[in-house]
Amino acid sequence: MLGLGELELKVMDVLWSSGEPMRVRDVLERLAGERRLAYTTVMTVLDHLHGKGWVHRSMTGRAYSYRPARTREEAGANLLREVLDSSGDAESVLLHFARSVSDRESEVLRRALDRGRES
Repeated sequence: MLGLGELELKVMDVLWSSGEPMRVRDVLERLAGERRLAYTTVMTVLDHLHGKGWVHRSMTGRAYSYRPARTREEAGANLLREVLDSSGDAESVLLHFARSVSDRESEVLRRALDRGRES
């Protein structure tokens, strides 16, 4: 995702798949299978994500618990919005994208647009 490094994205994946707030140690344990990370590394990544507005944190006992500030789907939609806003030619980007979608994705977009017209 735009604005996230590789480890930040892995941490966000852990938080998104959890569905509940997690402490640094919880995130570290979920990441343990991929590569050996230090507790302080994960703590620093979560602190950076908090500073960037990607996670909310609250004190649980003597440690912070972290949860995503937005769902994975909202983050994806925000990324698309950023791409369109920064492209200089949103219409061309949308047309290229429309040619790349599957039949299923096309149907989902059509239904969403139809619902938008009804409201």
